[in-house]
Amino acid sequence: MSSPKKSTTVPHVVKEEVIASGKWVKLEKTTYIDPSGNTRTWETAKRTTRQANTTADGVGIIAILKRTLHKDCVVMVKQFRPPMGCYTLEFPAGLIDDNESAETAALRELKEETGYKGEVVGVTPVTCLDPGLSNCTTQIVMVNINGDDIENINPTQQLGDGEFVEVILLPLDEFQLKIDELLKKEKIVVDSKVYIYAMGMSQAFFKPRELPVLKQ
Repeated sequence: MSSPKKSTTVPHVVKEEVIASGKWVKLEKTTYIDPSGNTRTWETAKRTTRQANTTADGVGIIAILKRTLHKDCVVMVKQFRPPMGCYTLEFPAGLIDDNESAETAALRELKEETGYKGEVVGVTPVTCLDPGLSNCTTQIVMVNINGDDIENINPTQQLGDGEFVEVILLPLDEFQLKIDELLKKEKIVVDSKVYIYAMGMSQAFFKPRELPVLKQ
């Protein structure tokens, strides 16, 4: 087998031209130089809401609810997503406001979407979401919730106009199993970050489980 051709050029973007723009999203034609020195173009989707003083577009929140005499649960949200045309199962998430840290944004979004107040215990570096399509970035924030605190016993969501979010609690030690059961019962799409986390937790608690076989 022949060796791959060695790159002679550092790939880089030459220019970005807006093709179409809406309130939240814009489409650009990106002209770039590839590793062989050839000029190419790419269609790129970008958020119009990116703030100059933030490190990422948004946050995703892995929130673990801890209560006496209960299993630890992952706090999930279910909502209708127009691009998918159906409901999705996701981690609580949201955009980072101007001059807001990932930690602050995560606690704010968690309170708004689920009603829970938590404590940040970890933050990932800035990560990409779908780099073949968009430059959108996120930071995953790990949060612990003391479910025995009075304010977390009967949490109240603080949703904005047009937001419809259902909170779902799934036991941490059966996370992948409960997701698979949910998929069998209703038409719902699981966010890839959620299922990857579920697979990791499954391997941490038990031996690796076989992935479900999807019928054509």
